[in-house]
Parts: sequence; C-alpha cells; structure tokens
Amino acid sequence: MYIRKSTAQQIVETVKDVSGHDVNFIDTDGIIYASTDSARVGNFHEAGLQVVRSGETQEATLEDRYLGTQPGVNIPCLYHGEIIAAIGITGNPEEVRKYAFLARKIVGIILREHELEERVSNQRARLNYVIRALVLGERIPPEFFLETVEPYGMDTDTPCRTVLIRMSREASADSSMGTAIQQTIQQAGAGLWTFAYPDRYVVILEKSSWERGARFFHSLAADWPGKLRIGVGDVQTLRRANRSYEEAKIALNSPSAEAAGIALFDTLDLEILLGSVPLEVRQRYGKRVAAGLREEDRELLLKYLSSGMSLKDTGEALHMHKNTVQYRLDRIARTTGYNPRRFHEAVVLYLALRLETDLAHPGAHLGEFAPEETQ
Repeated sequence: MYIRKSTAQQIVETVKDVSGHDVNFIDTDGIIYASTDSARVGNFHEAGLQVVRSGETQEATLEDRYLGTQPGVNIPCLYHGEIIAAIGITGNPEEVRKYAFLARKIVGIILREHELEERVSNQRARLNYVIRALVLGERIPPEFFLETVEPYGMDTDTPCRTVLIRMSREASADSSMGTAIQQTIQQAGAGLWTFAYPDRYVVILEKSSWERGARFFHSLAADWPGKLRIGVGDVQTLRRANRSYEEAKIALNSPSAEAAGIALFDTLDLEILLGSVPLEVRQRYGKRVAAGLREEDRELLLKYLSSGMSLKDTGEALHMHKNTVQYRLDRIARTTGYNPRRFHEAVVLYLALRLETDLAHPGAHLGEFAPEETQ
C-alpha cells in the first residue's frame, strides 16, 4: 500500500504530540520514510526492517547493535490485514512501551481518514468528468456512467433539468458567494453538480428535486442581485442533458435573467430568440436602432407597444394628452428613422429596446459578466 510522505509525516507528528518522543515511520524496505527528527529521514533502520518482516514488536536498548537504530520500541503497523510499515518510538523502552498501542490506533485512524478523502476525491473527479461529458453531448462508457450516477439515484432516463449559475467577474473571487451557491444546491437536493472554473456552476437536478427546491434558487438570485445569473433548462432525460444545458444558456442570456437574476427556458417566448443572440451583437443592434432616444422616449415607446399601440391607453398610463403622445412618437420616428405607428417598424424598435440590455435593464450590471462561451 502506497503512503504519501505527507501522510506519514502527519502520523509521526501526531504520535510525538501524544508521547513526547521522536517517532520514525519505517517503510517495508527498512528505510525511515518520515520522522520528527529530520536528520534521520532516508536512513536505514535494521530493527524496523525486522518488525516489517516478522510482524512482531522489537525493543532496542543501548546494548543492542541494530544498524541505524536508537533505543526505543518498534511496532508493526497493519492496515486491511497488511503490514504496511513499522513505527519506531525513540526512548527508554520502559518509558515508551505504553505508547505503542496508542500509536497503532493513531495510524489506523489517520489512514482511514485519508482513504476516505481519496475515495471522495476520486468520486468527485469521476462526477466532474461525467457532468462535462453530459452537457457537451460527448459519449460516456455506459458502465462507467452508471457506476457514477447510480449512487445519486439516477439513470439514463431520469427526467432532469440543467441549471447554469454564472457569477460576475468581481463576485467570482468572493468565497462567500461560492459557499452560498453550494448551500443552495444542497438545499435543493444536491443532484449532480460541478464548478466550471472560473465563474460557473453546472447543476443537473431531477425534475422532482427542482420542483421542491426551485424556491432556493430564486432566493439565491434575489440575495445576490447583479452578482450572479441563473438559467434553467427545460426537462430532458439525463442522457439528453446537453439539450437542457443549451436551453439553460439561452435562459441565462435572456432579458428576464438580466432583470430578475433567474429565468426558466420553458417560460420564455420571444426571449428564446433574444437569449440566443450574442451579447455584443445584441448591444450593437440595440444602440444602432435606438441611438439618440431619451430615457423618457424609451419609457413612452415601451408603454405604447405594450398597450397594443393604443394612443389612448398610453396617454392614460403616462398621464399625458393623446396629442402629446402623437407628437413624441413622431419625434421618435425622426430620431431613429423607424415610425412606431407602423407595425413592422414598431417591431424593429421593440426588438432594439429588448436587445439593448444595458439600456433596457440599467440595474443588471452586464459589464461585470464574462460572455457565455460556446463549448
């Protein structure tokens, strides 16, 4: 069994903390692998080699002539029924003998902790690989895939939603935000999740888990306005998680997510198209069409278009005479070159206001976000 040097050093330092004596970790070749006396690391320890070979405790006194050995007690260390090393406690055997059993227990505890950490680390690495392959639509060996997702109660036909969380550049350096996101994921039912450096979390939740835990993601978005956005894909089977992932990206880039911090793909309509347009193109188009418009003109235009192009309803909503509404609509036509009183030109203006997200949603702080990449 391979023992990391850092683990062996942790063992000898822990035993020394308890015993007050120098401690050596001796490998199966009789070499001192780790020690609280750094000068002895790498030296041969004859008594330790005999312990490893015989499986029996050896005590050394001043009269003994073991090569590279000082007075003390040397005990075999077993893990999973295998002798993996010897632990040598330096000192008068009569004094240090009482620490031998305790040293053996300490070794077992530390090795079990490290084995568990290694297992968790390996499982996390497998999970990260599977999630990345799923959302990118890459092939995964079937047996490997099932071994990885079965502990989470999932299989290829499990209905799931993919949730994409993206942090702003500034917020991605804030460890408290990462903690808040991971807590939200746990509250919602965990599922399969991974952190995609430097600013994204990808979560694949069972449909039922999303239904029970959606409120936690809405709360997360409300708690960090302008600092993160959440896009949620429609329900797909786990094997088609890449479709849900692409939908989550569209939702995340939509005006709804920019305004509220979270958007579900299946609640979008025109925004499916808007969210599919790259941010730079969106802003350039919006600024080109709507250049020169005052904020009051944008407000009037949105009211006018949302009222079904009714002069009367627009005037009542803005406490404005109908003639004034007509005058300002004419001014908008002169400024932009598009007449909002003609349907097809009104559509151009409407899209411009929706696409020009910096102006349509000034509180969204879009400049803080890195563009969503196509992987």
